Amino acid sequence: MDTRSILRLEGAGLFAAATAAYFSLGGPLWLFAVLALAPDISMAAYLAGPRVGSRFYNAFHTYLAPLSLLGVGVGLGVTPLSWIALVWAAHIGADRAVGYGLKRPTGFKHTHLSVEADRDSRIAGHGPVVPDAGGRDD
Repeated sequence: MDTRSILRLEGAGLFAAATAAYFSLGGPLWLFAVLALAPDISMAAYLAGPRVGSRFYNAFHTYLAPLSLLGVGVGLGVTPLSWIALVWAAHIGADRAVGYGLKRPTGFKHTHLSVEADRDSRIAGHGPVVPDAGGRDD
C-alpha cells in the first residue's frame, strides 16, 4: 500500500474516532454541523497569495492545534472545548480521507497528498527527487 493510501485511511480513522468521541461526550448535532466546515474559512488567506494562504490553511489543518485544545478541554473539565477540538479533528480527518492534504506554497492544489504536485515539482525542478533504497524515485 502506498503512503497516500495509508494517510487517507489514517484520516478516515481519525474522522470516525473523533466523531464517535464527540457524540459519546453528548455533543449536539447542530454544533457539529455548524463547526464541521469552520476550519475551511482559513482558505480566505489565499487572497494574500499562495505562500501566506498555504501557511494559514496549514495552521488550521494540522492535528497539533485540535489535540492541544482537546487536552485543555479534558484537563480543565470544559466539555465544550473538547467538543470543538473533536469536530476540528474530525474535519481534518475527513479532509485527509478524501485526499485534501497540507498545502504547499506553490499553489492551492499542490498538497502532500497530491500526485500532481509531485509531478509538477519534478518537472519544474522544485526540490530534489530522493530515490528509495531500490533506486526508484516514485
